[in-house]
Order: sequence, then C-alpha cells, then structure tokens
Amino acid sequence: MGKRLKKLKKIRLHHEGVQTLVLGAMLLSAICFSLYYFIPTSTPFYIGTAISLFIYLIVVNFFRCPIRLYDGETEGLVIAPADGKIVVVEEVEENEYFHDKRIMVSIFMSLFNVHANWVPVDGVIKKVEHQNGNFHKAWLPKASIENERSTVVIETSDGTEILVRQIAGAMARRIVTYSKQGEECFIDEHLGFIKFGSRVDVFLPLDAKVCVELHQKTTGNETPLAWLNLKDNGQKE
Repeated sequence: MGKRLKKLKKIRLHHEGVQTLVLGAMLLSAICFSLYYFIPTSTPFYIGTAISLFIYLIVVNFFRCPIRLYDGETEGLVIAPADGKIVVVEEVEENEYFHDKRIMVSIFMSLFNVHANWVPVDGVIKKVEHQNGNFHKAWLPKASIENERSTVVIETSDGTEILVRQIAGAMARRIVTYSKQGEECFIDEHLGFIKFGSRVDVFLPLDAKVCVELHQKTTGNETPLAWLNLKDNGQKE
C-alpha cells in the first residue's frame, strides 16, 4: 500500500465510552454531594471526592482512543490489534473455523490498557460471528473457546486467511465489532472495542514468522506481530 503517513500523537476518547463517562460522572457527583450535605464532618467528603476522582480517571484512561497510523510497509505484515501483553505464543488446533493447526498469539488487555482494537492485516472480511459464552478470566487458556467472543476472518490479497478473536473477560460484558462481512479492511482502521478487561487472539499460518515473545508488551497498530509469506516479502528470517 506504499508508505504510510507518520503516526499521529493526538489522543481522544472513544465514542464507546461517552455514555459510561456521563453516567459515571453523574453517579460520583451524587455520592460526593450526599457526603457533603448529609454528613456533618468534612473528612468523609474529602475522602469520597478523592476516591471518586481516582476511579473516574481510571475509567477515562480506559476509554482513551489514540490516533495511530502505521508508517511502514504493510504488505505481508500482521500488526498487533491491541495494547497489552503477550500471554500465549503457541501452535494449537483451531477447531471452529480452520479445523487444523495454527499459531495462536494472544494479547491480554488489563484495565489500564487502551481497549480499542485495530485491524491486524490489509484484506477482505470473510466472516464475522458473535458467540455467547462464559466470562472466565481472560488470561486463562479456556477463555479462548469458552468465553463470549467475536470472530473475524480476514483474507489477504494472496489468499492467506487470518482469524482474529475478541474475547470477553471476567469483567467485560460487551464486545463491539465494527467489521462487516464482504468489506475491505486495512491496517490503521478500528476492528472494534471490548469493555473492561479482555483479550484478543490472532491465529496465523504455521509458516508465519512471529515477531513477538511471551510477556512482551504490545502497542495496537504499532507493534509488528508477524510476517506472512516471509520469503516473498523480502524480510529476513
């Protein structure tokens, strides 16, 4: 796709957080108001206000939506779809779509990470499917197949298929997926959003060259996750 514009440093709040932030501000303000008018001593009011501000700033941090544009070549690249930490890099049997062995790379997003998800490869959306399930802790292996999740399959220009799975965690109760079947998609675009603690799995072909290690921190739309067709795109092994 040629050289991209240099990534922007501007930060904004994600539109998925507007309702939560407004309602949260109203609730916390009501609590502080009650403490001020119904408790004779001022200490509870100051403590309550400090705690309320701390909680609200955490929620605001959670709904950050940095504008990032990848400034390198994207052909053959799989970019990290989320901020977080690598918790799985292993060969697994993927039995819901591929029904064969794939390399699974999983990124766990804590409460303090940006929870916007980015499209990991340029291509066409072949499948979008939401599945209900449990709400195990997102870093557990069984979360990938038992938790509520949204699956997106993307086909690159050379016919390679990449599966991205958004997984709800113990606190998450809403997965938002923007991708629609049949649409073209590109690195730099948002794939979706997961609220309050979650995980994203990426399933790669066995010949993909993985660029990340276990426990490594990732930045969505910035950290290279893997290279596809390594010898064809000129990257060194």
